[in-house]
Amino acid sequence: MSLDGDPLDEDYVRTRLERPPFVTIDGVLNIRDLGSYPTANPTLITKPSLIYRSGEVSGITEEGKSQLKSLGITHIFDLRSDPEMAKWHSPIPHIDGVQVIHVPVFKSEDYSPEMIAKRFELYSANKTEAFMELYTQIMDNAGPSFRTILRHIRDHPDSGCIFHCTAGKDRTGILAALLLKLAGADDQTIADDYALTRVGREPARKKIMARLQEEPLFASNNEAALNMFSCRPDTMLAFLSMLEEKYGSVERYLRDVVQLTDEDISIVRSNILTPRPS
Repeated sequence: MSLDGDPLDEDYVRTRLERPPFVTIDGVLNIRDLGSYPTANPTLITKPSLIYRSGEVSGITEEGKSQLKSLGITHIFDLRSDPEMAKWHSPIPHIDGVQVIHVPVFKSEDYSPEMIAKRFELYSANKTEAFMELYTQIMDNAGPSFRTILRHIRDHPDSGCIFHCTAGKDRTGILAALLLKLAGADDQTIADDYALTRVGREPARKKIMARLQEEPLFASNNEAALNMFSCRPDTMLAFLSMLEEKYGSVERYLRDVVQLTDEDISIVRSNILTPRPS
């Protein structure tokens, strides 16, 4: 039986990573541009080279730093918690000319051994209901973090930025989905972008599996470990439905939880859109 987390074909991964929306930054995995996506307005697309999403940037090389700056990225927003960085020995890097801003979604106590075990248990179940529980936790805790990033986009419409967590899938994926939803991208486009993390993480398979083997849950359950690679489009479609049911709309979530004003939201939306090339 094939599992969602089984290895992908190497040739497919290599060729897919060479095509948009993926970009190359040496030492950084799963990095892609949130620009050039179609929206409900046929004359507008999401603005290229403005907002990027990725996995952790701790392993960025000197070449990668040059590539990052050549993309026009001036700010990096790190959604990880301190215990998470310590656990995986992945500190915030120093990059000349680039401001790295730590905006953890979860507080340190949310990364206690007990909380980590519970979170891993939900992830490994690989069930939509489990992901919705996890994603609700993220949404309910992420207001201050998302507010910092969205205010940056509000105030710096021509300054490239990147936001990331560890894998660039869940916390990162939710913020990416909110931005694309705000821009007017349809649900399937957002779900397809989410699913690309399955490709983006594949080059780090050995590293990820080695990390997971340090956890008792995964050391004795290979199927549970493989489930951690799952990134199904229907998970994101379920999240978008939950967003509407629980919060009413992306705008209401941004008002009520992220605490942006209507004017803030309007400016952010305008800043992440650009005319479609003729």
